[in-house]
Amino acid sequence: MSTRPFAKFEWMIAWRYIRAKRAEGGISVMTWISLIGVTLAVFALIATLAVRSGFRAEFVDTIAGAYAHVTVQQPGGTIADFEAVADRIRAVDHVTDVFPLVRGQAMASASGRLGLADIYGIRLEDLKRSDAIVESDRSYGNIDDLPNGIALGSELAANLGVTIGDRIEITTRAGASTPMGQSTRRNAYDVVYIFSTGRYQIDEVRAYLPLDVAQFIFNRDGVADELAVQLDEVMLAEGLKQTIGETAGDGKWAYSWEDRVRRYLRALTIEDNVMFIILSILVLVASMNIISGLIMLVKNKGRDVGILRTMGLTEGSIMRVFFICGAGIGTIGTLCGVILGCLFAIYIDTIFSFVNYVSGGGVWDPSIRGIYAIPAELHLSDVLKSVSLSLGLSWIITIFPARRAARMNPVEALRYE
Repeated sequence: MSTRPFAKFEWMIAWRYIRAKRAEGGISVMTWISLIGVTLAVFALIATLAVRSGFRAEFVDTIAGAYAHVTVQQPGGTIADFEAVADRIRAVDHVTDVFPLVRGQAMASASGRLGLADIYGIRLEDLKRSDAIVESDRSYGNIDDLPNGIALGSELAANLGVTIGDRIEITTRAGASTPMGQSTRRNAYDVVYIFSTGRYQIDEVRAYLPLDVAQFIFNRDGVADELAVQLDEVMLAEGLKQTIGETAGDGKWAYSWEDRVRRYLRALTIEDNVMFIILSILVLVASMNIISGLIMLVKNKGRDVGILRTMGLTEGSIMRVFFICGAGIGTIGTLCGVILGCLFAIYIDTIFSFVNYVSGGGVWDPSIRGIYAIPAELHLSDVLKSVSLSLGLSWIITIFPARRAARMNPVEALRYE
């Protein structure tokens, strides 16, 4: 009997086999085990990919927001004509802002506590254009008061035990030259602004002073250590750094934010690939349950297969019946896993807060992790990659037990009936 592929009766027989209880010769328990296994595997894959994407995006945002997209320096010295150089760089396409910086390390002290500070000398109008510093939810104080004091990273302020209005001392090795070497210089400043870039390692050392003040305490009178270049698209930095360096002229060179963290980005990429491979194996293992269930189903339904074959069903029809059984379990499990994975990525903050509450807090240590919360970013490409992997595996492995059922000899199947 020749019928069109995937006819209605094939779906009806497959559905009857899937929902049949073990007492009726079905594999109800194995069906549920296979379904739950595929669901959890796809959920884990999508959730992991979303968190990994969130980590990468969070890392790029905080690094690009706290550092210049491209930095221009004069090898072995300072930039004396920084205003003229900045004007030339502004003419480069995609450059939105260029401003001078004076940088140096100093010892910060307050209330008997000490901390290392990475001092950035910057003009107020330039600092106010940094969204990572100005628009942070964890920042407080008035940034407009910077000419009258100092701005501190939130973790540096916490380590020193200071808040807005407190006074701290900054000690640098930039004093007068003596026979014993360079003397220290100590200056006191009021804390006028406390900010958070979103990255712990930056917040625990970063501090901002007015450009002219930093030039004074680091002996950079009238010069800048570097020029910070901001672009309209952060991912263009790597391609534009050479053009910007050549435009700056006079032997100056430029490096991008990616150069600062290249090894870390490479490690993230390797980790992403390894995690995907490991979780793909998890999906494969979950899909193997479908094979086990189908083999049991074929064995239990041998008599039925024999009867159906004697009634005129072709090998193709029998194969499609059992293929629908296995592929149906894989498809439903995949859809359930996608729903759970997407919900996890969307409501990760709520889930994290609940877990943190139940465990009594302290689940996430920003001093170790580098950021203050678990990020997640759901990408359609990650979802499609997970769906393709799960459906591909579950459908392909279903073919083998389905072919075994189709090639079953009806005479042998009915011999002992």
